[in-house]
Amino acid sequence: MAIQKPSHTFTKIHLKALQTNIFQILFTLSFTVLINTFSFAQDVPKTKPIINPEATKDSINISVDSLLVNPVNPRLQDSIIQDSIPKKKGLLEDIMTYTAKDYVSINQKKEKIFLYNEAKMLYQDMEITAGEIVINYAKNLVFAKGIKDSLGEYTQAPIFKQAGDVVEPDSLIFNTKTQKALIYNSKTEQEGGLIISEITKKENDSVYFVNRAKFTTSEDPENPEYYILLRKAKIVPGKKVVTGLTNLFIADVPTPIGLPFAFFPLTKKRTSGVIFPAFGEDSNRGYNIQNGGYYFAINDYVDLAVLGDYFTNGSYGLRLQSAYALRYKFRGNLSFRFENLITSERGFPDYAKSSVYNIRWSHSKDGKANPNSSFSASVNLGSSTYFQQSINQLNTSNFLNNTLSSSISYSKRFQGEPQVNMNLTATHSQNTNTETINMTLPTFQASVDRVFPFAPKVGSKKGFFQNINLQYNVRGENRIQTTDSLFFKKEMFEDAKVGMQHSIPLSTNFKVFKYLSVSTSANFQETWTLNTINKTFDSGLLEVVTTENNKFDAFRTYNFSASLGTTIYGMFDFGEDKKIQAFRHVMRPSISYNISPAFSKYYDTYEVVDADGTLIEEVDFTRFEESIFGAPGNNFSSSIGFSLGNNFEAKVRDKDSTATEAKKIKLLNNLNFSTSYNIAGDSLKFSPVRMTGGTQLFDNKVSINFGATLDPYALDNNNNKINTFNIDNGGSLFRLTSANLTMNYTLSSKDFDTSKNENQAANEESLRSGGRDDDLFGRPEDFADQRLSSDKDNSKEEEPGALYSYKMPWSLRIAYAVNYSNTRRQNEISSHSLMFSGDVDISPRWSIGASSGYDLKSKGVTYTQLRFERDLLSWRMNFSWVPFSSRSSWNFFIGIRSSILKDLKYEKRKVRDRQL
Repeated sequence: MAIQKPSHTFTKIHLKALQTNIFQILFTLSFTVLINTFSFAQDVPKTKPIINPEATKDSINISVDSLLVNPVNPRLQDSIIQDSIPKKKGLLEDIMTYTAKDYVSINQKKEKIFLYNEAKMLYQDMEITAGEIVINYAKNLVFAKGIKDSLGEYTQAPIFKQAGDVVEPDSLIFNTKTQKALIYNSKTEQEGGLIISEITKKENDSVYFVNRAKFTTSEDPENPEYYILLRKAKIVPGKKVVTGLTNLFIADVPTPIGLPFAFFPLTKKRTSGVIFPAFGEDSNRGYNIQNGGYYFAINDYVDLAVLGDYFTNGSYGLRLQSAYALRYKFRGNLSFRFENLITSERGFPDYAKSSVYNIRWSHSKDGKANPNSSFSASVNLGSSTYFQQSINQLNTSNFLNNTLSSSISYSKRFQGEPQVNMNLTATHSQNTNTETINMTLPTFQASVDRVFPFAPKVGSKKGFFQNINLQYNVRGENRIQTTDSLFFKKEMFEDAKVGMQHSIPLSTNFKVFKYLSVSTSANFQETWTLNTINKTFDSGLLEVVTTENNKFDAFRTYNFSASLGTTIYGMFDFGEDKKIQAFRHVMRPSISYNISPAFSKYYDTYEVVDADGTLIEEVDFTRFEESIFGAPGNNFSSSIGFSLGNNFEAKVRDKDSTATEAKKIKLLNNLNFSTSYNIAGDSLKFSPVRMTGGTQLFDNKVSINFGATLDPYALDNNNNKINTFNIDNGGSLFRLTSANLTMNYTLSSKDFDTSKNENQAANEESLRSGGRDDDLFGRPEDFADQRLSSDKDNSKEEEPGALYSYKMPWSLRIAYAVNYSNTRRQNEISSHSLMFSGDVDISPRWSIGASSGYDLKSKGVTYTQLRFERDLLSWRMNFSWVPFSSRSSWNFFIGIRSSILKDLKYEKRKVRDRQL
């Protein structure tokens, strides 16, 4: 039943009467309150009893309209509490702001707002900028498009931003109420990938639908060199792209490479996923897949990659790689590599099966975490033949390694007076040729800082007495020597040597005649050991019998030394008008004296007899011969040492005419001579003279180091050294017994300044495996691993049609080494080699390189690797070839450069055929 609305006349009269009644009530109440307040304010004694208030019914009747709502008294409310029709929302749910450069026009008849030239609209989290924007507030629609400039060019195309997503279309229609949109010819970037779509339907701020869109990583959105066609796809920005039938287009030409459906993850965070393998062929092991597996993004601090290789003859490999980091605390990486290798087929005579492994660990602690302690690790251990037998191309540059070494160290500094330092270290050294392993598990070292008991509390220390200082050092070791076959087995601990050495050095220094520096020291040592022996001669077997006594024992030694040195400066000034203005020679001569007594109390003798029991000789021995820190000396030693250090510098006129000062250059960084004279010796009192030197030339591009040993004594007819000076035997003053020379030369064109760091990642990979920090032995060949690639920045390169003949960046690295030996008149070059590595960019996108060498002694070419690289903009192509040697092979790779599509690749490897 409909409610009849009262007439306007009745409503006015009724309201007027209501106002009059309300006024009378309010007046009566106000007057009553005023009287009560006034009466309570009078301080008059009470003479009559209090009259209690009495409630009486008001004689005035108040009539209220039934349609009037009274929130105070619900009985006076209208019978209809709430309208059944919901309240209609306004046109906009938030404030909309808009601006334009030329004009903003509002057409109320059409219910539209027109913005022209550099128009901008902000609404909630949405922002639209365009040349022209039309807002239809009646239909909640926003239309944006570009405008044409005076030349007829389409400019100021719309840019749509919402929830961190940016879309650049030609035009768009957006509904402010439903948040839906139709976007035409849009380009949007999603985590390194570019999506180009003719029509895009925006469902909400997190879902887009596209039709015949192009997904590419090309830097040229107008003409991408490749793209993946998404016929119908759903895009969730920052998360994923899901599409139906799709295939690859190269230069707008369709290819048969496609999938019935596909999923592309889009995320800024690391995510777990499959690592696609590479395929190859080996004539000895058959077809193979390599470097495939799964990547686990465990959390923000640690990850894990599980990779594997498999060959059809049964050979396989497994690699676990993990990196971890905690900001301001530590970082590191850990890897374990294992390969089970099978050669030929079972039943054939050349059938062989072996297993090799390698463990690497690198850890570094942030110095800010705890300045008083540090922990570091650099571990590289495993099978001695791992790098020689490994069939994974990642180890190509390391198969020439002959040493594996490891070190784990923890140090702690205890503040105080004096300060105490402690260090705990475990080391490992492995010779891959002899397969011998030396380990210390662990080495403990502690020291107390120097204490100056006679130094003044204020001021510097002066003189002999005030500079007297003493220190305490302790060193303990558990040394193990074993072989590769016994590594990690209990037998490796059977011959372990344990010992501890304490030393207290006491020293001082002072000046003599102002220019001479004198230092003296005395050192006391006490050595503990658990490895002692006893020797006897068995007359029945006619041999020496050695018995091990694994019990605690100790010996004590002491010695004294003193040294006198100074620095002499020689300057030759040729004048400032000369090209060479001055020449400076710095000499640092030094003479030292060392004395050590004979500790014969720690020596015993055993008698050597013949079969008849006749004494032949008595042989001295000490029970500490095989202790970890050696044995005490049995002979009195008193020797004088001589040394001379030299440094040569020159001051030359700078080629830069604007320079105000001359340029200083180093001619020889160092040229050192050293020898000694044994006063207590009976013969051969002079030791050989050792000469070392080094310098750097051409702005430190050439590094030269050399050394030689000069012996003053002659040889007899049997090439044994005799106690006769070589000059007295008809020869020269000194006899050259050995010499060595090494030279490293790094040269690059001025436009190739980045060549040193281009392959830094690949060089670090080789260095962690015990190889060189350059590519003279080649580079790792896992081209699919982007951590080892050297992507170049092409943003500033010339256009493809630009001339390139005037600039051809290149780099060259040369290493030369020669060793001479003449200890017993062999007069031979023991080793002589030349290695080189170079790269050259023959065009803006073509690069070739090579690593090789020549053995000048054996007259043969060393390991050689040729490299070719082609920059295909969004793609890259690599080809590596080892033309000869037992590891001859080639490796081809072509793939997309971007990380989100890095699995779109082709890789082919081939080793040489089996040779009879």
